[in-house]
Amino acid sequence: MIDHISVGVKNLTRSMKFYDAAMDALGYKRYMTFPDDSCGYGTPDDRFFWIVKAQDKGNVIAQGMHVAFKAKSRTAVDKFYQAAIAAGGKDNGKPGLRPNYHPDYYAAFVIDLDGHKIEAVCHLPA
Repeated sequence: MIDHISVGVKNLTRSMKFYDAAMDALGYKRYMTFPDDSCGYGTPDDRFFWIVKAQDKGNVIAQGMHVAFKAKSRTAVDKFYQAAIAAGGKDNGKPGLRPNYHPDYYAAFVIDLDGHKIEAVCHLPA
């Protein structure tokens, strides 16, 4: 059901040191890093926990929490997006490929009624 979760951090470098140690204790490693942006922890084939450099806006961390749900097909991603928007969600990224993550990363992003960032993602080729 859950593909990955990301949390916003104020200081990416400091947080990488913290999570490198904490995740290593659980047998997980940092396998992907986007300098000055984010990094993913997990296994070589599944980076399911991400930390993301957030923009500090007073006492609010702009990135906040993000949850991505696994979709079984690209059609399911499209249907998720259409249903979420029809139910009152706000567009945060229309369905499409995100090749900066990997060539088959097909996802859609929505902000729910309470401001949470949610995503549906399919990792399968077309």
